[in-house]
Amino acid sequence: MNKFAVALLASASLCTTAMAADDAIKVGFVTTLTTGGAVIGNDMRDAVNLALEHMDNTMGGKPVEVLFEDDGFKPATGKQATDKLIKEDDVDIVAGYIWSHVLMASYRSVLKADKVIISANAGPSAIAGKLCDPNFFSTSWQNDQTPMALGELLNARDVKSLYLMAPNYAAGKDMVAGVERTFGGEIVGKDLTKWGADAQLDFSAELAKAKASGAEGLAVFYPGKAGGAFIKQYQQAGLAESMPLYTMFTVDALSLPKLQEANMTGILGSEMSMFWSPEMDNAANQKFVAGFREKYGRYPSFYAAQSYDAMNLIKSAADALDGDFSSTSAVRFELAKANFDSIRGEFEFGNNHMPIQNFYARKVIEDADGNWTTEITKTVFEKHQDSYAATCSM
Repeated sequence: MNKFAVALLASASLCTTAMAADDAIKVGFVTTLTTGGAVIGNDMRDAVNLALEHMDNTMGGKPVEVLFEDDGFKPATGKQATDKLIKEDDVDIVAGYIWSHVLMASYRSVLKADKVIISANAGPSAIAGKLCDPNFFSTSWQNDQTPMALGELLNARDVKSLYLMAPNYAAGKDMVAGVERTFGGEIVGKDLTKWGADAQLDFSAELAKAKASGAEGLAVFYPGKAGGAFIKQYQQAGLAESMPLYTMFTVDALSLPKLQEANMTGILGSEMSMFWSPEMDNAANQKFVAGFREKYGRYPSFYAAQSYDAMNLIKSAADALDGDFSSTSAVRFELAKANFDSIRGEFEFGNNHMPIQNFYARKVIEDADGNWTTEITKTVFEKHQDSYAATCSM
C-alpha cells in the first residue's frame, strides 16, 4: 500500500508539472543571435531575461516561457523562425524583430494565424500606414520618427547643409526620408550603401565625397557592426574637427564601450536623437537600468529598453486577463490600453498601435565613473505621432 501511495503521489506530481508547463504563457521572440547583428539581438535577449526576473517569471498568475529564435539577419530565415513559433510551438504571442525587412517578411504569417505581433525595434512605414493591423503593436517607434527628430535638432543647431549616409534597405530609406522631411537646410549629398549579410563596411569613398561636399554636418544611420566600422573610419578621415557627426541608431550603449576602448575620442560630444536615455528619471527606468548594469555589467541600449517594455506590455494584458490568452481580440484590447510602467515614463498608442512619445537630443559624454554614455540635452518633439498614422484605417 505504501509503495502504491508513493507511486500515486509521484504520478500526480508529474501530471501537475506537465499541466503547469502546458498552462504557461508562451512568448516567441525573434531576433538576431548570429552574424554581426548578434550584438543587438543578445542585448534584447538580456533585457527580456531581466524583465522575466523582475516579474518572477509570472504573468497573470501563470509561468512564462520565452522561446528565442534566430533570424540570421535574413528575411527568409526570420519568416521560417516565425512560422516555427506559430505552427510547431503554438506560442501565444510573437515579439522581437530588429530589422524592417525581416519584420515585413514575417508579418503576414502572424496575422494569418490570428495572433498578436509586437515589434521591439523595427518600425517600417508600410506597417504604420496602409498595412496597419489591429494585431500589430510596437514598443519602439516608426522608422521615420527618430530621423525627423534629428532633422529638427539640426535646425536648432543652425546646420545649413548636410550629407546623408545610410544602408540601402527599408529602414535606411525611412531614416533618410525622415531627416529630409524636417531638415530646413540643403542636402548636398546622399549615399545608400550595400546592406545584408555581406554589408558594406568600407566607407572611405563615401567619406571622401562627404568631405569634398563641404557640408556643415554629416548624418548617418548604421546599426550594429557597421556603426563601429563607420565611426572608426570617420575619425581616421579627420572629419571630427571639420564636419560634426549626427547619428541615428549608430552610437549607443553597445558601441560606446568598444569606441572608448579604441580611444575614438572624436565621438565625444556628438549628438543623436532618441525617445529614451538611461538617465531618465522615472521609477521603471531606474529599476531597469540599475538591474541591467548589476546583472550584465554595462549600460543597456535602447534595443534592450524596448524589449523590456515589450515584456511588461505583454504582462499587463496577461494580468488583466488572468493569464487567459485564448481570445486574440481580448488580448489586443488590453494591449491597446498600454497599462504598464514604461521605461520612458508616459506611454500611449496611436491609432496604428505605434507609440506616441517624446523625442530628445542626446550627447555622448563621459560619466562620473569614466564610462562613455549619453545624456539628454534637449526635448525635440513632445508626444509625437508618426506621419503614416493618417493613412492607417484603424
